[in-house]
Amino acid sequence: MATIAIIKEAILALKDRTGSSVPAINKWIETEKKTAPPAKHIMKAAFKKGVESGDLVMVKASYKLSPEAKKKLTAPPKKKAAPKKKKAAPKKKKAAPKKKTAPKKKAAPKKKAATKKKTAPKKKKTATKKKTATKKK
Repeated sequence: MATIAIIKEAILALKDRTGSSVPAINKWIETEKKTAPPAKHIMKAAFKKGVESGDLVMVKASYKLSPEAKKKLTAPPKKKAAPKKKKAAPKKKKAAPKKKTAPKKKAAPKKKAATKKKTAPKKKKTATKKKTATKKK
């Protein structure tokens, strides 16, 4: 398998929103493919080729798949169209008797939204008169 294909598969599997870093891709290759990642200069060339071809987009020090490349990888593989065989004579099926369905119950009417309770108006505080102290002799 070509290095660029492994890189695309790794980026798709890692699902990083901001892109996958080179060390993260190398680590994924080690764990998932059970092989040592390709040499540094081979990886660098593969990344460069991917960016030039438009399959990869470089974001800071990370790489992510371009929207077109993502569509190609995530799209289900197309099946080859098998040659259609002509039917000799279509067989007529007997109409199955229709089953009676139970009458549907009417939905319960929706309850009105809870109305806000009116709070009682606040009573104004009345100023209390101070009692004048009597002077002692």
